[in-house]
Amino acid sequence: MVDFVDSAEEATFRTDVKDFIEEFAPNLGDRGQEAAFGGRRGMAGDPKMKEKFERWRDALVERGWIAPHWPKEYGGAGLTVREQAILNEEFAESGNFNLGGFGTMMLGPTLIIHGTDEQKAEHLPKVLKGEVTWCQGWSEPGAGSDLASLQTRATRDGDEYVINGQKIWTSGAQTADAMYMLARTDPDAPKHRGISFFMFDMDTPGISVQPLEQMTGQKGFNEVFFEDVRVPAANRVGEENRGWYVGATLMDYERSGIGNSVGTQRRLKRLLDTAKKLPEEMSMLKRSNPVRLGFADRFIDASVALLFSYRITTMQARNLVPNHEASASKLFSSEMNQRIAALHIKVHGLHGTINDPKRDEGQHGAAATAYLGAVSSTIAGGTSEIQRNVIATRGLGLPRG
Repeated sequence: MVDFVDSAEEATFRTDVKDFIEEFAPNLGDRGQEAAFGGRRGMAGDPKMKEKFERWRDALVERGWIAPHWPKEYGGAGLTVREQAILNEEFAESGNFNLGGFGTMMLGPTLIIHGTDEQKAEHLPKVLKGEVTWCQGWSEPGAGSDLASLQTRATRDGDEYVINGQKIWTSGAQTADAMYMLARTDPDAPKHRGISFFMFDMDTPGISVQPLEQMTGQKGFNEVFFEDVRVPAANRVGEENRGWYVGATLMDYERSGIGNSVGTQRRLKRLLDTAKKLPEEMSMLKRSNPVRLGFADRFIDASVALLFSYRITTMQARNLVPNHEASASKLFSSEMNQRIAALHIKVHGLHGTINDPKRDEGQHGAAATAYLGAVSSTIAGGTSEIQRNVIATRGLGLPRG
């Protein structure tokens, strides 16, 4: 059973969110995602954008909405799962983003559960105020879907650990102030049991960052190299060799992806508006043109993705943990994004193959950029193969192959 209708209290909260957006929304446009993860460094060199970003951040902090799922005693809003879904839905509908990035989404909740009092006091206020932006040191050249195979080493030396190794696909490392990461502290233990969880500043001696140019020409991912990087033992979160279980902590109260689903619908509407404005001789919406049916299929896809999101939100609201349900949602949504990117190309015909990342979405120069960017959607966050395995074994009860 899925809840589609707001209760009276939820309807009042939705109105409150809409009023808040109308008063404070910065309308960062395409730079909203950059602001969400790049923080103040991501806005460097653009004073007007930085001013909008800071006003929006301060308003979110005042309400606790920059970390809506954190308990109130730690500066969050303590919202229910349904309220979080409403908040994200309305932000997406208006084209705005929450801020805080990995710090509020992942590190903060992990510290609330596993961190020491000193670690909470030092790091949580900085995350909430936007003083520190974080990146995540997870994947390595030989450890992606099988993350427990990671080989970056952290060797204890008195009150410090010495870290050597490499991370890859590190989103936002070139603008982040700090990193949280997993490293191997016991090479002889079974692979899940010899890993520890660390935090450190990105300007620590021995760290070097190499941005990776993607097919789109953009540089969102990075390689990060560690050469005798010394990290205080006090920066380890949780017990030594138990970091895998710290990293697996699921404080993702908003795992439904409802914001992404609503954002997809907005994206399709903008693309349809673009198609309607094309000259008659270029129109893709004539009754005989298969692109017309493609739009119908993609709008159906977007509605199905939203249903997946509502299903997961309903489960969480009932204190159930989405497992294969979340994998089904992720699998469908990532493959849907690729189908929408292909539709974007078709709307513009041959012009759509011109790759120009600086073009606004809807213009033909952005179509190729979106298409190339969508290639990674079935890899990032767990490959489609991994999601199908989860659905098969945990959802359908099939034996492991």
